[in-house]
Amino acid sequence: MPRPTIAQLCTGTLTVVAAAVALLAVSGATGVLEIVVLVAFSLALGTLATALQMTAARRRPTPVAAGHVPAPRPEYARQL
Repeated sequence: MPRPTIAQLCTGTLTVVAAAVALLAVSGATGVLEIVVLVAFSLALGTLATALQMTAARRRPTPVAAGHVPAPRPEYARQL
């Protein structure tokens, strides 16, 4: 499995932080176990975001790899 790029890591980290802050703010959790569960969920969400970005980047074909060949010029275009 290829390593994630810096942009993918930043997206995953931002997802973890934003999800943790939002979940903790909305839920009003006060117990240690509740906070641990919410932070673990946000960590899983950030990992999923990074993994999905990596698979999407791998699926995106480049023009050369996809066999993209420029269309031939018509015969009338070659005349002077």
